[in-house]
Amino acid sequence: MKHLLRRLALPLLTLAAGPALAHNPMCDCEPVGSDQIKCTGGFSDGSGAPGVILDVIGYDEQKLVESKLGEDSTLTFKRPDGEFYVLFDAGPGHVVEIDHADIGEP
Repeated sequence: MKHLLRRLALPLLTLAAGPALAHNPMCDCEPVGSDQIKCTGGFSDGSGAPGVILDVIGYDEQKLVESKLGEDSTLTFKRPDGEFYVLFDAGPGHVVEIDHADIGEP
C-alpha cells in the first residue's frame, strides 16, 4: 500500500501544480492626451512585466518604436501617424498584439 501511494503521489502533485504555473500575457494600451499612448503589460497571475519587449510596428512591418517596458511595466510613446500595431513579446507563447484601432482616439 505504501509503495502504491508513492507511485501515485508524484503524478498527482504534478497535475495539481500545472495550473498554478500557467500565466497568460496581458497588455493594455490607452490614449494619453492628444498624441501619446501608454501601454501596461503583465501576466494573468498578477505579476508585472518590467523589461519585456514592447515594439510599435507599422503595417509595412517597419519598427516605429523599439523599446522595453519600464520598471513599472509601462511604456508611453508618441502616437505614430498611420496604421500600426503594438507587439508585447515576452517569449514564445507569450505574445500579445494590439491593433491601433483597438487603442482608441484621444
